[in-house]
Amino acid sequence: MVSGNESGRPPARSNAGRPSSGRPSSGPRSESPRSESSRGGRADRPGATRPGISKTAGDRSGRAVTPRTPMGRSQDPTRFRPRIFEPVIPDEVTGEELEKSARAELLSLSADNAKVVARHLVCVSIFIDSDPDRAYLHGMAAAHHAGRLAVARESAGYAAYRAGKYEVALRELRAAHRISGDVSIWPVMADCERGLGRPEKALEMAASKEVKKLEKPEEIEMRIVAAGARKDLGQMDAAVVTLTCKELKNETAEWAVRLRYAYADALEAAERPQEAMEWFRKCADLDSEDETDAELRAQN
Repeated sequence: MVSGNESGRPPARSNAGRPSSGRPSSGPRSESPRSESSRGGRADRPGATRPGISKTAGDRSGRAVTPRTPMGRSQDPTRFRPRIFEPVIPDEVTGEELEKSARAELLSLSADNAKVVARHLVCVSIFIDSDPDRAYLHGMAAAHHAGRLAVARESAGYAAYRAGKYEVALRELRAAHRISGDVSIWPVMADCERGLGRPEKALEMAASKEVKKLEKPEEIEMRIVAAGARKDLGQMDAAVVTLTCKELKNETAEWAVRLRYAYADALEAAERPQEAMEWFRKCADLDSEDETDAELRAQN
């Protein structure tokens, strides 16, 4: 498994719960200015998403509980589930921080259960960047309490992905896809296949019909993941070809820095150092927030 700058992906900053698709999220976003979602991956992984808000609160302690539902509510999938580790939710988290569209998805749950799920989803957003393992526990708790809801399964999937638990992430994201049909998670699912050592499967997903349904930000992410899969297979020239596209000229889109960085990194891996240096410079020109180490690599 490759890591860091070998990944073809910049160590991008991120915000909450979903990839940097630039599209509205059904995931665990709060309504604060920094709650827009963003892709990235583990800091040591070539992942397609690195969601999270850099905050911390509370501690790691928790308790095992058995979810309770009113009599006659057997349709609630949590009723007969085994006990899980229930991470402690900070007192200041009310669940009201969750954006309205996500809260609307919880209306099919009992009021008490919906509140618990909402609070866990908010915790995913709070901890996913600063403490991915803790965010993972909250994501799995949300999925436990609301296993039939795409918002819960998707959030659990992104949290697992960020924590490097790619098998769990793939399972949860597949479930979310079955429930909602949302294809925007396709690049992250493909990158999970890479994380599991199956780059060929990631390339199959990159060539699937679902990719044609992606919006531009997810399409770019899919290119980056596919290029990473080519590099996993030692196909460095093919990785460069995968990232060669007209979008490299874009200087304003949210994904422009990431695409240029990935392209420069692929050029370097293909032993084209002069071109790589040129594109690291072009990346650095756009990277006003120092999300990558492009400026440093342009000097080497």
